[in-house]
Amino acid sequence: MKLNPTTILSLAIAATISFSASAQYKLPEIHKKEQSGLIAGQVNTKRQIKAQGNANYLNLILPGQNTSIEDIDVNESNWDSQSVNPYKDANVPDKKVIDVSDFAMPCNGHVTSPYGYRAQFGRMHRGVDLKASIGDTIYAAFDGKIRLTRFEKKGYGYYVVIRHSNELETIYGHLSRFLVKPNQSVKAGDPIALSGNTGRSTGPHLHFETRFMGYAINPAAIFDFDNKTVHTDYYTFNKSTYQDARDFSPNANKTVAEHRTAPVKSKAAAAPQKAAKKVKVKKGDSLASIAHRHGTTVDKLCRANGISKKAKLKAGQTLKVG
Repeated sequence: MKLNPTTILSLAIAATISFSASAQYKLPEIHKKEQSGLIAGQVNTKRQIKAQGNANYLNLILPGQNTSIEDIDVNESNWDSQSVNPYKDANVPDKKVIDVSDFAMPCNGHVTSPYGYRAQFGRMHRGVDLKASIGDTIYAAFDGKIRLTRFEKKGYGYYVVIRHSNELETIYGHLSRFLVKPNQSVKAGDPIALSGNTGRSTGPHLHFETRFMGYAINPAAIFDFDNKTVHTDYYTFNKSTYQDARDFSPNANKTVAEHRTAPVKSKAAAAPQKAAKKVKVKKGDSLASIAHRHGTTVDKLCRANGISKKAKLKAGQTLKVG
């Protein structure tokens, strides 16, 4: 049978399509290998990044920026101490004016637990807790140099201590990953770590402290966390007021934590207490007869009046019965 050119062309196209279709059955394996490099892996942020990888990691966060910084001048007294407070024997001035104008918020979260004594835990909370999810970027509050990057199982977890050129030190706790190393200089707003839930923590957040020569200042005395700024360009440290917050606006420094951390009062505790009923002992009365007459027990009578079951009653004596 003789085929015309049109028929030959149609058969050629059909054969090409058929070959292509059969060849495609081998492509998925190739695709899997190619695609495996494109799928984002789940990073375990609890595994700390190595120092030599910091610059590469920061380039992912801030592409195109130079992460090298000239050495920032800080007071290096007690620099080699591994303690959060290396100033235990230092002569701390009663007052000190500190420049806080060049600042950055350590993270964008609101305050979830304020500075101050925690009655429910029986201890002092020397910083503020800021809302943060695991893996959120944490930033240096001021220019300075990294003094410590350490782990404390029963306290801060993974934490960073920065000594600043304005003589403050800041502490960032419960982290999941370090982005800096000791002796590295940082500028205000530079990424230093990723937030987490390590150490003594009840949930993901950033624990943030501000200290002057070991004194844990209330961070709300410097920062207005509601408005993401500082109250004033200069903060005056004072040994008698460093634990106080400053409130220059109606809503500044108010947090839901005041309600969350307040002890829950039961209805019984909230109800007004009734005055205990008092009766006078009659001649011939006993603890048993008084208890029976007033619907109580001898044990309750004794506890209410601080007496023993063998106590001798006198006529005219007053007893509490309820």
